[in-house]
Amino acid sequence: MRYPRLVKAQAAAAAGTAVDFLVTIAGVEALHVWYLAATAAGNAAGGLTNFYLGKHFVFDAARQSTSTQGLRYFVVWLGSLLLNATGVYLFTQVLHLNYVYSKVVVSLLVGVGFNYFLQLHFVFKKP
Repeated sequence: MRYPRLVKAQAAAAAGTAVDFLVTIAGVEALHVWYLAATAAGNAAGGLTNFYLGKHFVFDAARQSTSTQGLRYFVVWLGSLLLNATGVYLFTQVLHLNYVYSKVVVSLLVGVGFNYFLQLHFVFKKP
């Protein structure tokens, strides 16, 4: 069965998010790392997972230059990291939400409103 790209992208995002959350929560709860540092580490681990799945599964871009895609993805990932960290900070510090709830809300907003469209039209665009 062939799935639409948006469905595959959401599955890859869910996998990346699962890795992100596991690293973040393990960092805070098991390693007692500051929640913002753990958020950044989780975002990096989730980003690597999402890049691999995007390249090979979602956008069928395995034949394209990994270094070019990697550089483009890194630029998008930096924007995503900044949006995620800022959002988690604001939701946690200003709205006094638990960092996990903050991360859920912010991850959804950034994932759909920022990451997907830039991956489609910038990172993995067809030549």
